[in-house]
Amino acid sequence: MQTTDQHDAVLQAACQAWNNATLMRTTRARVKRFSYGDQWSDTTFDPQSGRMRTDAELYLADGYRTITNNVMRPIIKTLVGRYRSEVLSSEDAPESRQLQHVADVNQLDELDSRAFEEFLISGVVVQRVESLGGGMVDVNTVGLDRFFVNAMRDVRGNDCELIGQLHDLSLADLLQRVARGSRRRAVAIKRLYLDNADSAPSLLSVGEDIASATEFWNSHEPGKCRAIEVWTLESHENTGSRWGVKMQWHCRWYAPSGELLVEYDSPWQHRSHPFVFKFFPLTDGEVHPFMEDVIDQQLMINRMVTVLDKIMRCSAKGVLLYPAEALPAGFTWNDLTRLWSHTGSIVPYVAGESGEAPRQITSNGTDMGAFEMIRLQLQMLERIGGVTGALQGLPGSGTTGAALYQAQSTNADMALTDLFDTFTSFRRARNRRLRSLVGEQTTRL
Repeated sequence: MQTTDQHDAVLQAACQAWNNATLMRTTRARVKRFSYGDQWSDTTFDPQSGRMRTDAELYLADGYRTITNNVMRPIIKTLVGRYRSEVLSSEDAPESRQLQHVADVNQLDELDSRAFEEFLISGVVVQRVESLGGGMVDVNTVGLDRFFVNAMRDVRGNDCELIGQLHDLSLADLLQRVARGSRRRAVAIKRLYLDNADSAPSLLSVGEDIASATEFWNSHEPGKCRAIEVWTLESHENTGSRWGVKMQWHCRWYAPSGELLVEYDSPWQHRSHPFVFKFFPLTDGEVHPFMEDVIDQQLMINRMVTVLDKIMRCSAKGVLLYPAEALPAGFTWNDLTRLWSHTGSIVPYVAGESGEAPRQITSNGTDMGAFEMIRLQLQMLERIGGVTGALQGLPGSGTTGAALYQAQSTNADMALTDLFDTFTSFRRARNRRLRSLVGEQTTRL
């Protein structure tokens, strides 16, 4: 193990690449919150308290009871279901039994369905594909919180020059990956991590959000060792009879303290890194997730429903106006309340000088156009997201003919073609990588 200026530069470049994706991870975290129902956690500066407060805190302070009507989640369910029923079911079986076995062992249909859900939320899908030897290939999805890559403009990723992953591994698994058969290196790595062991961080619970706690240098999982895997595209002179320069992917593993654990050139026939990824859409290097487009409509729907709830709760419902001078002798207001709340009761009263009789008031209040606003936002959500009622299989109105309903469904499919085809191009690239690795004898790195 050693640290040199070149290795330090590579590690710092990796850290910079991870930091540069902060906005993308923040956007993904917000879209995920909204997609799964946490829709009142956006923060706003409150001039009265002089601090940042969540939307829920602001509404509760004004006497509103916050209500969530999650219309984003059905969109995701519909699109994932559409992907399973139309895309996966229409694909041809792998051309060989070996590839079919690889797909079955890795449960690629299930893995890709969850990856497609992630694709909707973050606009990014990353999988790690590496040979285990003996014709077996391991496929795993890499979370955006552990993935880093240099800034790119090419939608195919051809301008990728630095890419990598943050690992939290047990010491045994780390040694298996980076010792590479060297007992001397294994002893040095073991000593390095044991000497720098942190006093145990908090335990994580099942179902807990572990992505938001990820940082570049340290692991938050007890008993795990953080290792940083960095792949760089480097040039090498050809020293043969004809001079030239060839490009080669080179891998380095680092400890958080900066020591180089191991380095090697790509060991596979494709001579590349083990990652397959796709960004959607990659416009001037920016990524804008599909589900991000409908957040404003979701916010407005929640606000309008919350306002309507406040109006209905504050409206008079069965309020009894009872003249004080009409209360009979020997009766208390509690007696009157008890009789009035029971069906068939007789409530005696004494007519006052005004002759006014008790009367009950029921008011529906006024919605101030809130119902129309909710309907408008639902229509806008369908138009922006492209997931119409026809696509969800909802029945049309009585005036919608069969031909029009079919045309609406077809148009909805057309609007989503780009989304499905982009993800399909990712899967094709991944499957090409699988075919190139089947039959290789290299071990996992």
